[in-house]
Amino acid sequence: MGGGTDEVGEALTARVAVDGRGAVTGWNEGAERLLGYAPQEIFGRPARVLLAEEPASPDLASLAALPRWHGTLALRHRDGHRLEARVLAHPRTADDGSRGWLLVSAVAWGLPEPEDDELVRWGLLRSPSCATSVYDTDLRYRRSSGSAERALGLSEDELRGLRMTDVLPTSVSGEVERRMRLALETGEPQYVENHARAPGETRDHAWSVHLYRVEDPDGRVLGVAATGHDMTEQYWARKRLQLIAEASTRIGSTLDVTRTAQELADVAVPDLADFLCVDLLTSFEEGQEPEPHGSGAGRSLLLRRVAHQSVLPGVPEAVLALGDVDEYPQSSAAAESLRSGRAVNRRMTGAAIAEWIVRDPVRMSRVRDFGFHSVLAVPLSARGSTLGVVIFVRHRHPEPFGPDDLVLAEELVARAAVCIDNAWRYTHERATAVTLQRSLLPRGLPEQSAVEVATRYLPADARAGVGGDWFDVIPLSGARVAMVVGDVVGHGIHASAAMGRLRTAVRTLADIDLPPDELLTHLDDLVGRLATEADALGEGEPTGDVGATCLYAVYDPVSRRCTLARAGHPQPAVVSPQGAVELLDLPAGPPLGLGGLPFESLEMELPEGSLLALYTDGLIRSPSRDSDIDDGAARLCRALAGPPASLDVVCDSVLARMLPRLPADDVALLVARTRALDASRVATWEVEADPAAVAEARKKAVGRLEAWGLTDAAFVTELIVSELVTNAIRHGEPPVQLRLIHDRTLICEVSDAGGTAPHMRRARTYDEGGRGLLLVAQLTRSWGTRPGAKGKTIWAEQEIEGPADGSWS
Repeated sequence: MGGGTDEVGEALTARVAVDGRGAVTGWNEGAERLLGYAPQEIFGRPARVLLAEEPASPDLASLAALPRWHGTLALRHRDGHRLEARVLAHPRTADDGSRGWLLVSAVAWGLPEPEDDELVRWGLLRSPSCATSVYDTDLRYRRSSGSAERALGLSEDELRGLRMTDVLPTSVSGEVERRMRLALETGEPQYVENHARAPGETRDHAWSVHLYRVEDPDGRVLGVAATGHDMTEQYWARKRLQLIAEASTRIGSTLDVTRTAQELADVAVPDLADFLCVDLLTSFEEGQEPEPHGSGAGRSLLLRRVAHQSVLPGVPEAVLALGDVDEYPQSSAAAESLRSGRAVNRRMTGAAIAEWIVRDPVRMSRVRDFGFHSVLAVPLSARGSTLGVVIFVRHRHPEPFGPDDLVLAEELVARAAVCIDNAWRYTHERATAVTLQRSLLPRGLPEQSAVEVATRYLPADARAGVGGDWFDVIPLSGARVAMVVGDVVGHGIHASAAMGRLRTAVRTLADIDLPPDELLTHLDDLVGRLATEADALGEGEPTGDVGATCLYAVYDPVSRRCTLARAGHPQPAVVSPQGAVELLDLPAGPPLGLGGLPFESLEMELPEGSLLALYTDGLIRSPSRDSDIDDGAARLCRALAGPPASLDVVCDSVLARMLPRLPADDVALLVARTRALDASRVATWEVEADPAAVAEARKKAVGRLEAWGLTDAAFVTELIVSELVTNAIRHGEPPVQLRLIHDRTLICEVSDAGGTAPHMRRARTYDEGGRGLLLVAQLTRSWGTRPGAKGKTIWAEQEIEGPADGSWS
């Protein structure tokens, strides 16, 4: 019968093929010898006629679902006598797709023969792949197979009577002996894996060792046996796969050329090489496109060292420091690899290196001192262009680089090359955007005492590196602080440019102390003008698509009141000191740029220690944008709930819970924990609208400074109080109020009900007045005016010595 079966000993195995209908379709010589039928007598007949009785197994009905069936069948010989045969049944599929079975049985089978034991013994002792040794109950060698003798470098006679730790005095042998003793005492087989080099071997081997107790038929313990299988090839194949898997996660973690090159070096050393260096063509620094393969033929190549790694501390093998440039001659391995576009594997023999390295005494000394014996040069190539070369060197590994090592090195370098090329293109294309981004986003948060602040910004447009979301913290007069979060439509440079203009406008409007609703009104006008300008200049795609949302909040630590207004922006969240979270019912207002619609503000009191969370919609909008944004806001509330924690922890926790993967939109998050200025650091007096009250106001101010320990500031403060109170009495309207605030600075404020703002003017030589505000401006750090619900407030701020930490409760 067919099937490619070996014809040797064909008559000793009966083989019968049965089709899906149960008819015999194949019959060999062994089947004829077993059952007496010639092939022409049985072909096409039902296989059932060969059975002496129906099989007892109830599972035969489901044979088709089994991978194989085995058992004993009662068969009927051609001459009528009954016989039993052990049968293996294999399902098979014919070329035409039909299903059937192949039944096999040994023609002559019975009890073990006397020579079987001898066959087994010599089969084990002569096994080329299984190193077997037998030990007595004292764990001393009795017999060993040829593989074990070769691995240990000793004959059986030389091993007999010694323990494993006598032959191999290592920690690995100690562990194996401990397991042998355990197997001997408990009877439970033990398993050990180790990786080491035996004295009889020239390289490291990986061994899979099974240890088991040996007993005679009566159960008497004779000793313990060890069978070791050489798993070196499988071990290194697994290591190579692990290295490739590790490279896929570790190489290219950032869009930075140098970092990516160093990640390649860190992955390859020490598993693949003892020393590795990554050299890039200097055209990178010149901003040129990478060179095509073979472009360096006929000339020396300049390469810059961007990364290296070694098994030795300090990378002593390196001739170049990071950042150094070197010229590689045409005969070098690096140049040959770059020229051909293929990896070059060289043994560091005299003939291989004499042509170029003898002219470089420094490199020659490194080769000799560290014993370089094998070098791989692999070109860094991506998208048909050459970026540089990677050099792998071995001096501690005893074996030279082999074909499998070359394939692995090429795989690692290919992965790194794509990442380095992406990083180079990213760096080249984003240079303008990065410069713009750095000038637009806050480089640091300003010093202020009203709130503790932490921020996060995650751009979605990774290629451009910039987006349209922004945040800002702006110190205001009277120890107050403004917090703003905004979102410009779109991504990239155009969105960032618009964001920068809006951020500048917000800071300018905040500087004149406009209330939140009025500030958003002015900002709305600006966005409308930006859209008009974009239409006129043909900017943007489509033109006129300039829009933004914004949330602006002002917190006063003296009154503990916060005033907020928003323009189409998500609701802010407030977390109470006890951990309860709510979304503020703040009037939404239209997005910026629609024009003509009013904005409303909300004023509320925030207890000290409250947490205010401002954010853009990228934080709460799902990546698919098909879920309700209210669901995202509810998830945010759950993420914010809980006992107080550091603000950095709050930010990181919120981002981790809200953004399990890269955001689909820009995300800006600003969280602020409110502080309160102790009442003892604020002094307020009502001043009569009488010029004679000025002296009393000065006296009260100086008295309070003495109580605060700020007598050094008394002289300047008297002048400021005198000027501001006098102006309020003369040019303002009652009631007049004087307030001193001891914060990081000393703030003097005078309020009145008048609407006329003061201004400095140039006094002529014989004028009696007009110099007061000029004097105030010269003596203070800053001064200004802000409108109030009724009237105005003139303020002046002066530096004081010493910290004001104790002023905050």
